[in-house]
Amino acid sequence: MHDTLMRTNALNAEMINWRHDFHQYPELGFQEYRTASVVAEQLRSFGLEVHEGIGKTGVVGVLKRGNGTKSIGLRADMDALAITEANEFAHKSRHDGQMHACGHDGHTAMLLGAAKYLAENGQFDGTVVFIFQPAEEHGKGALAMIEDGVFERFPVTAIYGIHNMPSLATGHFAIRSGPIMACEDNFEIVIHGKGSHAALPHLGIDPIVVGAEIVTSLQSIISRTLNPVDNGVISVTDFSVAATRNVIPEKVILRGDVRAFTPDIQARIESSMERIVSGICAAYGATYDFVYTREFVATINSEPEADIAVAVAREIVGDDGVYADCAPIMASEDFGFFLNHLPGCYVLLGNGGEGPGGCGLHSPHYDFNNEILTTGAAFWAQLVHDQLNPEAGDTASASV
Repeated sequence: MHDTLMRTNALNAEMINWRHDFHQYPELGFQEYRTASVVAEQLRSFGLEVHEGIGKTGVVGVLKRGNGTKSIGLRADMDALAITEANEFAHKSRHDGQMHACGHDGHTAMLLGAAKYLAENGQFDGTVVFIFQPAEEHGKGALAMIEDGVFERFPVTAIYGIHNMPSLATGHFAIRSGPIMACEDNFEIVIHGKGSHAALPHLGIDPIVVGAEIVTSLQSIISRTLNPVDNGVISVTDFSVAATRNVIPEKVILRGDVRAFTPDIQARIESSMERIVSGICAAYGATYDFVYTREFVATINSEPEADIAVAVAREIVGDDGVYADCAPIMASEDFGFFLNHLPGCYVLLGNGGEGPGGCGLHSPHYDFNNEILTTGAAFWAQLVHDQLNPEAGDTASASV
């Protein structure tokens, strides 16, 4: 077992206790008051400089050693989801309708573990900035911290994040340079027709027929407008109408979700969608309103930092436990906003395919796998040791 992994394993019981506590008291985005208070209290007890209320409920801990000018940012997310937990174990949620169904309780606990380990054992020269972020689930927390000046107040040369991944073998790492998670855009299309009696459709303009044709035609954007090597998803997830069985309604509302990996593909999808909506509505004599919003940017890892993360992961778990060019994922993550400002890398850590954490994220049956707390904390600690080692020089081009 790697030395750092053995040393952080001594904190395993504490990390489990922290995680179970966070799991029992989940809080939604920008409401993480208790969680933030516990995090700040623990960081102070480790001897870190602590700053609260950044981006409303975010917490930053700063740990300095020596005279080095280099700095590194490590980020964990703290918020839970509006899901009623279906588990029955002792640490299940005590807040009705709220649950840590994405593992942010584990992310927070293992970054706390790394902070304690580095405060007690850290042999490095420089500054570590521990960023505990609110409101990741709705894509607002990273922006809130950025707008609150987190990087002006606590400058870092690079930033890293970890997310657990069910279906990836327990304790294995998946990393890639370039896009690793997609953007998320939302849309709303309101189709204005002309209501009429269901028996007299020729007297009206049926927005249901128009909407149905739009739903089908939107899929041609991915299959016939984009280059087949480009990735994208368009999902109409809501087809709403004020319905009565014998009345053709006045309007239909379509809502949905778009995923892509580059701004160019986002723009092409948006323009193609409105072109299709406009053309179909014109053909039927209907009118429309089209609203398209960008909620999450794509999470795009910089190549040098991805190489660094791969090298560190291999130190911790060996070559066989690291997928150095994993496939990108169409889910979204607001860590991408940090990567719009700084170089860095977002890392996936296997939560296991069976047993604890084996079911999917955002499931009412999900639970973070305690077995990977030590692995995550060891990764953080080794990353700091490697990157802030005064004898190592610039390791941004470390071979992998």
